[in-house]
Amino acid sequence: MFGQVKVPVIVVGCMLDKRDDQHPVSLEQVMSPIMQQFREIETCIECSALNHIQEQQVLRPRRVRALKRIFILCDHDRDGALCDAELNDFQVKCFNAPLQPSEIVGIKRVVQEKLREGVDDRGLTLTGFLFLHALFIEKGRLETTWTVLRKFGYNNEIRLRDDQLPLPIKRYPDQASCLLDELEY
Repeated sequence: MFGQVKVPVIVVGCMLDKRDDQHPVSLEQVMSPIMQQFREIETCIECSALNHIQEQQVLRPRRVRALKRIFILCDHDRDGALCDAELNDFQVKCFNAPLQPSEIVGIKRVVQEKLREGVDDRGLTLTGFLFLHALFIEKGRLETTWTVLRKFGYNNEIRLRDDQLPLPIKRYPDQASCLLDELEY
C-alpha cells in the first residue's frame, strides 16, 4: 500500500454519517493494526461530506506514549491537568515564547468545544493534550508536534535519544530499575 512513501500520511475515513448503533465500530480498533504496519501514517480521522462533520483522530501508539510522558513531565503539581502556568512553561520550553492569557483561554476553548473532557477546572487534561496534538497533525501542522517531541529528547523514530537516557546506575541484586519511556502509563 504505502511501503516506500517517505512523507507523513493522514488516513481519512468517509461516510461517517452511514454509521449507526447497528454498525458500531471504533476507528481505533480498525486503524491501530494498520498504523502499526505502515509507519508513514501520522493520524486517522473520520468525516462526513453529507453532514459536514469530522471527528476522532487516532495517533500512533508510540506517539501517544511519548506525549503522555511529556504531559506527565509538564504536570509539575501532578494533579492530572496542565494549569495555565504549566501550559505556559510548556510553550516556553518548546517554542521559546510565552502564551498570552487570551491565547491560553483560546486553546482551552477550542479543546473544550470539541472534547468536553479535554479541559476541567484544573486546566488542560491529558485527553485534551493528546487531542490538541491530533488536531495539529490533522491541520497539517506536523512540525508543531515534532518540535515538542524533539525538545523532550525524541528522535525520528519517536524513541528517546541516547543522550536523553539515564546513565546506568549501580544497583544491588535485590533492586530493579526501568526506563520511564518503556512504561505504560
